[in-house]
Amino acid sequence: MTGERRYLVVTPCRDEGEFIASAIESLAAQSVRPTTWVIVDDGSSDSTPGILAEYERRFDFIKVVRREDRGERRVGPGVIEAFYAGYESVDPSAYEFVCKMDADLELPGRYFERLMEEMDREPCLGAVSGKMYLRDGQGRLHHERRGDDHAAGPTKFYRRACFEDIGGFVRMVGWDGIDGHVCRMKGWIARSMVDDELRVVHLRQMGSSHKGVLHGRTRGGQGKWRIGSSPWYLLATAVYRMRDKPYVLGALAMTYGYFRAMLTGVQRMDDPAYLKHLRRYEWRTLLRGKARTLNEYDEDARLRRAARVAPGMPRGGAS
Repeated sequence: MTGERRYLVVTPCRDEGEFIASAIESLAAQSVRPTTWVIVDDGSSDSTPGILAEYERRFDFIKVVRREDRGERRVGPGVIEAFYAGYESVDPSAYEFVCKMDADLELPGRYFERLMEEMDREPCLGAVSGKMYLRDGQGRLHHERRGDDHAAGPTKFYRRACFEDIGGFVRMVGWDGIDGHVCRMKGWIARSMVDDELRVVHLRQMGSSHKGVLHGRTRGGQGKWRIGSSPWYLLATAVYRMRDKPYVLGALAMTYGYFRAMLTGVQRMDDPAYLKHLRRYEWRTLLRGKARTLNEYDEDARLRRAARVAPGMPRGGAS
């Protein structure tokens, strides 16, 4: 990869004093550092503000945006509100790529360089990430099983053109699932990748929530309702998740969250074009398998891109 690649990282954080220094050190050690890293302190009351002030003095690419404490932490829309407080503090048009990154991660040294290499290799790739891992007491890494059809929520790396095309993030629980589906609907590829140079260490278990793992799983089920998933797809996902800790209970909590949201009338995505796309994708996945379905959507994205370059070329595929 040659030439300067301008990329923006935005990190919403709140009370991350336990993890934020490790995240900053791993990003500062990147083979290609971000042009700008905006860290949004969303009303922290622990050691986070002091740590951020120290690193802001040390690194000129770090910019800290401070927000007042708005009371209880609002996972989901609160995170996205904080993200946009950082995103709108700079001129996004100055960057080729944009990343939403959590404050509790450790990244391998070539992480962002590798992601940009993948973007160069695949022009239709709009959103990408590595895979998430947890480190046990013996220092061994264990993969946090998540699907390949989205960039992982804790580190979503976008081609800025794609991010703008999909309209950015929706400000609701489920935002980190909706974006991948909108990518496919708009003719982009979204994926997370297995690669030794893309192993992201998650210092806090995904889906665990600040109130505990079962609360997080319940919130995840509610998220499935909010993004528009069908009950059949939710149940299939819950069965798949029974092998994740906490075994069985986590899957039951997810199912409970979904059906509680349904019965209590929780707001969900209601865009007809999006829902038509999502339901078609979910049924294809259930009937034909996710790997085959994703391959078909990826090929369709390539055909759609070729059609824009050469009008009249047949699209075909899974649009």
